Amino acid sequence: MKFNKIFKAILTVAILLTTSNISYGTIATEAKLQYNKGIDYYQLGQFEESANCFKKAIELDPNYIDAYYNLGSILEYLKQDEAALAVFKQIILRKPDDYESVYKAAVLSKKVGEVEKAKMYLTLIPTDTLIGNRAKQLASTMETDIPTEKAKQIEPENYVQANPKNDSDGMYSNISSPTGLVTDKNGNLYVAGFSDNTIYKIGPDNKKIVYIKSEKIDGPIGLAIDSEENIYIANYNKHNILKVDKNGAISELIGNIQNPYCMYITDGLLFISSQGSNSVIRYKLKR
Repeated sequence: MKFNKIFKAILTVAILLTTSNISYGTIATEAKLQYNKGIDYYQLGQFEESANCFKKAIELDPNYIDAYYNLGSILEYLKQDEAALAVFKQIILRKPDDYESVYKAAVLSKKVGEVEKAKMYLTLIPTDTLIGNRAKQLASTMETDIPTEKAKQIEPENYVQANPKNDSDGMYSNISSPTGLVTDKNGNLYVAGFSDNTIYKIGPDNKKIVYIKSEKIDGPIGLAIDSEENIYIANYNKHNILKVDKNGAISELIGNIQNPYCMYITDGLLFISSQGSNSVIRYKLKR
C-alpha cells in the first residue's frame, strides 16, 4: 500500500471560495494533516479511522491522488470492493495514466463480477510498463489474451514531439517534481518523479509512459543504469537504494543510507552521495 509517501504538489482544484475567508493554502495544509493522521491510524491498525481521515483529506482537496489511493487500498483490504472500485475510478478520471490505479480498477471489477469492464481497463495499460506484465497475467485468468495498448493512451499534452529523431529542442510536461535522469542504450529516457513516487519512461518517439510505480519507492531522486540495463533508484525518504532489473523485479540493493541523492556508475562501481551523512558511498556491483 502507498503509505509514508511524500506529499504530492497540490493540483488545481475547482473550488470557488466565494462565501468563505479560508484561504487555499489553509485548505491544502488541512488536507495534508488529515492525510498524515490517516497514515498514523493505519500504522496502528485502526483502518476505519484511517479511511475516515483520507475521506476528509479528499473533501478538502478533491484532487488529492494519494489520499484516494490509500482510501481505495484500505477499502479493498476491508473487502469493500464496490466502494474501493468507486475510489479508483475517481483517480482514473483525474489521472488517466496512473496505471497502478487502472490495474486496481480491473482487479476490483473482476471481483464484483464486471468482467467486461475489467477487460476494458486492462486494454488501457501499456505493454511496456511493469504493470503491463501484471495486466497480461490478470487477462489470462479471465481466459482472454487481450492486447494491452502501447503508450498512445497518454494524452498529447503530456509530451512535446520535437521530431522523431530527437535532434531538436523540445519539452516533456506533466512530470511531478522531476529529479533524476538516465538513458539506456536504446535511447529511452527514464525520469524520477519525486512527489508521485513514479519512474517515467520516454521513448525515442517522445511518448511518455509510467514505467515503475511501487509502494517500495518513496521520494526517488538519483537514477543510474548499468551495462545490463538494471536501473538503480536513490530512494531519498526510505534511506535505501533500489535495484530494478530488466524484467521489472524491484529489490533493495543497499539499506541504511541517509537521504541518498546522486548516483554514478563507472567500472562496476556505484557511487552514491548521502546528504544525511555528508558523505559519498562506493559500492561494488556484482556481476
